[in-house]
Amino acid sequence: MRFFVFPFLFSFLLLGPSGFSSPAFAQNSDGSNQVDVEGTQEGDDLEQLDAREDESLNNLFDDLRRQTNPKAASRISRKIWNKWGESGSDSIDLLMSRIGQAMNDNKNNVAMDLLDQVITLAPDYAEGWNRRATLHYGLRQFGRSISDIERVLLLEPRHFGALSGLAVMLQALKKDEKALETWYKVLAIYPANDQAQKSIITLEDKLAGNPT
Repeated sequence: MRFFVFPFLFSFLLLGPSGFSSPAFAQNSDGSNQVDVEGTQEGDDLEQLDAREDESLNNLFDDLRRQTNPKAASRISRKIWNKWGESGSDSIDLLMSRIGQAMNDNKNNVAMDLLDQVITLAPDYAEGWNRRATLHYGLRQFGRSISDIERVLLLEPRHFGALSGLAVMLQALKKDEKALETWYKVLAIYPANDQAQKSIITLEDKLAGNPT
């Protein structure tokens, strides 16, 4: 499920990645440590699953970069959002669901408190930071929103949604050259992105002194 909270900003998903547990260890009667074979097998299986998911996501980004048809590219982008939203944590899923409802109901304080919990519980979950960036944006707290976006991009540099949001705020702050640079980053990841294409034309004309 996706939420479109603010126009011209990011799309956000309810789910996200979660960490995997380390293999369990048992202790022999003599006090020495013995690897739990079952736990090790489970850990290996999870690592292999994680690797396959990463490969699948990389393939989707490859498809997105090659796709010139906007509708087909949009379908690929939705699959990427779904991948970003996949979570192995029921707790995070529940919190994000409550956050989405709170944001839809304009209960910003509730949403912010829940987002803080998500980020504390899952600091490597990019969509938690991404959703909080959206909420900060809606409250016109651009500095905090940009700070959260920077964390998103550390976790997922290809996050075209966060990059688009950053570009929008840079334009609002009259930092047109940085906004243009950011839109080009979006276009490098998602060439068929209509918003990026139009924004680049507008900004290039503005910076060249041409009327728009």
